[in-house]
Amino acid sequence: MSFVAAAVAEASSGGETLQPWVLGVVALCFFAALAFVTWTYRDVANRHVHKAEPDAAQHAGAPGAHHHGGGHPTAQDH
Repeated sequence: MSFVAAAVAEASSGGETLQPWVLGVVALCFFAALAFVTWTYRDVANRHVHKAEPDAAQHAGAPGAHHHGGGHPTAQDH
């Protein structure tokens, strides 16, 4: 049983009601933890560019490959 479920069961069995702000604090902590996990994955692809360069060079000449360094393609590029 999770901590939150145990706290709700304890509060409901003792005749006391769970305060609404407690649920808000639990939700805030949960979403803050999810935000932190998401934040830690920022820019992960660029951290290991040196490992990906050989594969990227191999696939750069593939038919239909687009290169994203020169801005938006123009009508004459197609």
